[in-house]
Amino acid sequence: MAKRPPALDPYRHFTKQQWSDLRNGQPMTLGEADIERLRSLTDPISLAEAEEIYLPLSRLLSYYVEAIQGLHHVSTRFLNAPNDKVPFIIGVAGSVAVGKSTTSRILQALLSRWPSSPKVDLVTTDGFLHPNRVLEERGLMQRKGFPESYDRARFVNFLADIKSGKGKVAVPVYSHLVYDVVPGEEVIIDRPDILIVEGLNILQPGDLPRDGAPILFASDFIDFSIYIDADVEDLRDWYITRFFRLRDTAFRDPTSFFRKFSEMSEEEAGAFGRNVWETINLPNLLENVLPTRSRADLVLKKGRDHRVEEVKLRRL
Repeated sequence: MAKRPPALDPYRHFTKQQWSDLRNGQPMTLGEADIERLRSLTDPISLAEAEEIYLPLSRLLSYYVEAIQGLHHVSTRFLNAPNDKVPFIIGVAGSVAVGKSTTSRILQALLSRWPSSPKVDLVTTDGFLHPNRVLEERGLMQRKGFPESYDRARFVNFLADIKSGKGKVAVPVYSHLVYDVVPGEEVIIDRPDILIVEGLNILQPGDLPRDGAPILFASDFIDFSIYIDADVEDLRDWYITRFFRLRDTAFRDPTSFFRKFSEMSEEEAGAFGRNVWETINLPNLLENVLPTRSRADLVLKKGRDHRVEEVKLRRL
């Protein structure tokens, strides 16, 4: 029997060293204090890894931004339209506890320190979750973080406003302390050069209408997408580690939604954290988040120690 040819791989694969070499002399603009300030609670990223992984990525993104701006300039010249600034949108996706927030903040810091000093804003999709009262009315409190728990229409409209160059676009604020959207509180995004959007489900295409009617998805507005990948067993362990760290810190705040968990025994808290992973985070990962990995322009694969071991860049 003839051997089947290998499936076409849409990605170029790089070891950490191969990717680091693509820095090509780019100077590092962050220091130890910056990394300490930007990393998340349980993400052990070092200055060395930021230099090896995120500095070359910053260099690559500079080329992408330049190319998209050039394409927009050609298009507007053809249409005899005003050559207004169009923000470049970067999407960062991946599981709970994989390190999306750290990656997004480090990229924001690196990109904002380019010689051109671009304005770089960062938004998380948490603010577009439906308020708890809405989730409770719809029976979705146990599916928080699943696609249906978000106000997807509002999120798509937000991205459309940003891409159209609209100024002072409001974003709802989500508080992890009270585990809810904060009524009446907003942050304003005002014509950034680059916008980083971080969230679980931002690369999902959604269902296409059977009648072929035009429809927009959040991913349609993203110019460059990053998926942070890790083995499921490692993600589970990182989530449980983070849960216990929060139990000893933020959960102790009297106003915290999770205050009761800080008063549980270690055994009770561990059982609760594992149950949340098994019944909410893992199903969401397997059903919704992981299937979007293949749509990313860049995949950062982490090892058990939370450090990036491989980089995959989509072929053009």
